[in-house]
Amino acid sequence: MPAIFIADSPGLDFLNSIATPVDTVVDWLDSGDGLLRWLAQAKLVPADVLEELKARATRGELDKVAGKARELREWFRGFARKHMGRPLTPRALQELGPLNRLLERDEAFSQISRHPHGDGGPLELRLMRRWRSPESLLLPIGEALAKFVCEEDFTDMKACEGHACTLVFADHTRRRARRWCSMAVCGNRAKQAAHRSRLKNGH
Repeated sequence: MPAIFIADSPGLDFLNSIATPVDTVVDWLDSGDGLLRWLAQAKLVPADVLEELKARATRGELDKVAGKARELREWFRGFARKHMGRPLTPRALQELGPLNRLLERDEAFSQISRHPHGDGGPLELRLMRRWRSPESLLLPIGEALAKFVCEEDFTDMKACEGHACTLVFADHTRRRARRWCSMAVCGNRAKQAAHRSRLKNGH
């Protein structure tokens, strides 16, 4: 099953990498291979880098990295739930030590390279990263979480109102009226449930 990307935020899409799409819990980070597939679908790591790191990894190494990704996900879920629904304050910085320690390990740098499409000139300044080990796969995830913390308003973070749905999203609608992960799924189920209830009550 393809991973779910409905959050309108890569950081929250990472939280949604475990979900209950139908009736059974699906964890897209349940293994090293699962982590590689999720990163590819999320477009957080170039395909050639994923292939190279998979080829270089020792037995069980990617599974360990997937385990660390799951730990990071659940730590951030706790942080996000605690602050969801109201603006983040500077005091929250005290709780972000695990994320800052991950970001400290990043080996990112800028490089002038050929513009892939030629829009706006032949050259562009591109952010690059040294991928020294499979554990470096956690770095773009950490960056996505950090961007969510610093660039999003936690007031706009919502949990889907669907019954038993665990998905979260950033509500960027004009009136901040989004209620569902997807109108086609949870929104439609809620409509059907309301319709059945009206029929049952004779309305």
